[in-house]
Amino acid sequence: MAKTTLQQLADYGQSAWLDHISRSLLEGGKLNDLISQGLRGMTSNPSIFNQAISSSNDYDVKIAQLKGKGKSTFEIYDALTIADIQDATDLFQPVYKATNGLDGYVSLEINPKIAHKIDEQIEEGVRLFQAVGRPNLMVKVPATREGFSVIEELTSRGINVNATLIFSLEQYVFTVEAYLAGLTRLLKNKGKADKVHSVASVFVSRVDTTIDDILEKRAGKDENLRSLKGKAAVANCRVIFEQYQNFVNDQRYKTLTSQGANMQRVLWGSTSTKNPQYSDIKYVTELIARPTVNTLPEKTLLAFLDHGRLQDSFISSYRGSKKILSDLRAQGIDINSVCADLLRDGVKAFEDAFEALLNAIEKKAAALVDR
Repeated sequence: MAKTTLQQLADYGQSAWLDHISRSLLEGGKLNDLISQGLRGMTSNPSIFNQAISSSNDYDVKIAQLKGKGKSTFEIYDALTIADIQDATDLFQPVYKATNGLDGYVSLEINPKIAHKIDEQIEEGVRLFQAVGRPNLMVKVPATREGFSVIEELTSRGINVNATLIFSLEQYVFTVEAYLAGLTRLLKNKGKADKVHSVASVFVSRVDTTIDDILEKRAGKDENLRSLKGKAAVANCRVIFEQYQNFVNDQRYKTLTSQGANMQRVLWGSTSTKNPQYSDIKYVTELIARPTVNTLPEKTLLAFLDHGRLQDSFISSYRGSKKILSDLRAQGIDINSVCADLLRDGVKAFEDAFEALLNAIEKKAAALVDR
């Protein structure tokens, strides 16, 4: 039987993960089917859980049971999400074992409401890792100023970390430095670095959405400006990936990997196409590189299975990508400033989604108990 595009992608060196989770996906056999087609991991976030819980009746029985036992809204949320993550990690266990721990991970995000509190995030990250109780869990930590300390501490304790909401090169550099510092401490304390894996999640499509909007407002009849549309996000990713290659050739990385430590892979996130004028798999086909991960929403994943094809997207030099960012800067559009705004907005968006999720659970619980 011919291999699917996801299986070909994995053979090449890029792992496809699904950016979605729901009870029906776990119980209906669909996730198992996707795994058989080459899916190698899963990510979640407050927005995804909000959609899964608030827009279906799949969780109603459990919500009513937990509310009947006097559980708080947060405790109900905690029980629902941990159960989903446990079931998902169990389904991915064969992938985890077959890839010797490279893939098969499911990510669970720390409460976004404590995103600016270092000690509380560390405590919550440890609690979630222990509560899920699966080696193929990744704890998601936002790559903020406070988050870098959390990434280092959790890594030093042998916890897999998905550093999320990375937009800029600077954020990426700090993320890797935190991971390396955590590994160094882990090894110094005689920990098992070979069991620890991490990804640095670089968000993609929002960069184009923001910069395209600026270009559209400024362009008028200027075709030179219009020609820059749809190019900033991938250019930014390529510059970040060049830095990844510099890191893995650095003596510090080589020293750590010689002691059994694993490289932190770059993960492309937020890869759905927002602009209908672009290909629906633009941020898949233009970001195929090894060794990386691409976490795709279900619609994008299915589209790639349907009409995607394997190609090495990073065979040319990085000079062209740097020129795109330089041309944008010449027009007064600074990628670093855009990324800083996107990070701030992203943290706030996850916090708002988390609040909306808790409100949805609270309303459901009240309605179900009153029946």
